[in-house]
Amino acid sequence: MVDITQKQSTHRTAVAQAVVKVGDMATIEAIKNGTVPKGDVLSMSKAAGFLGVKKTSDLLPDCHPLPVEYCGIDYEMEGLEIKIIISVKTFYKTGVEVEAMHGASVVALTMYDMLKPIDKNVEIHHIKLLKKTGGKSDIDKL
Repeated sequence: MVDITQKQSTHRTAVAQAVVKVGDMATIEAIKNGTVPKGDVLSMSKAAGFLGVKKTSDLLPDCHPLPVEYCGIDYEMEGLEIKIIISVKTFYKTGVEVEAMHGASVVALTMYDMLKPIDKNVEIHHIKLLKKTGGKSDIDKL
């Protein structure tokens, strides 16, 4: 791991996304109506995403354990696509970009797992960082 002992803590934020594309509008309706056999897809995926953010350093060897002081997960549905938008904030010596992207990935994978019994054409796309603040550089792709 990179030595961050000499770095100063600053306010750090990151916004990431993942897109889940389903094969049929019936899948979107099942999500909205709460009729997916495995349960409430949006709530379960959100809970999994929170765990994914918190456990990033347990799974990715170069990531420092850090205090996650905020995590928000939102969804935007358009046509056959569900866009997952995840925001992570901390006050620490290193950024939360990987935590945000990892959380978005876990949300998408949870959706995939819950939807696969009713839709064999679920795909995960566009896991990426949209914005980061704090530290040496700010990135804004929004």
